[in-house]
Amino acid sequence: MTAVYVETSICSFPRQAPSPQVVTAARQLLTHQWWDEERRNYELVTSQYVLDEASAGDPVLSAERLQSLDGIPLLPLDPEIGAIAKEIMSRAILPPKASIDALHIAMVAHHRIQYLLTWNCRHIANAKILPRIHEVLTDLGIAIPIICTPEEMVDDDSEEE
Repeated sequence: MTAVYVETSICSFPRQAPSPQVVTAARQLLTHQWWDEERRNYELVTSQYVLDEASAGDPVLSAERLQSLDGIPLLPLDPEIGAIAKEIMSRAILPPKASIDALHIAMVAHHRIQYLLTWNCRHIANAKILPRIHEVLTDLGIAIPIICTPEEMVDDDSEEE
């Protein structure tokens, strides 16, 4: 079964109140759809980094996020993950405040997880940043994961071609 790393935004979007913003509301719906209909088609994995982020903030929402992650195996930490993230950060691909995002990418790359599922389009699933991430991973001899959003992984046969 294909593995998918569930990044923090995936457990966060569905826990927020429905957004009045059209794009955010659509993302919430797509995340619900993926979670309800597609996730069983994959082996879900996550990390301590996600649990740490998910546990922050509003206690009620935090509990809901953590509950949604319950039972999803944690990928083991390894010093190499920090080295990969450090290389991403040293090339100034991500701003200093996004070091946790570099760790998510490094975790997935190190463990050779096929998909990193996220709504973080500022620092992770970003078309301007991804080629630079791919360059780092290629330079390090590490397989490149597919970094995508739930929208890209929802099987929608309702559209006619």
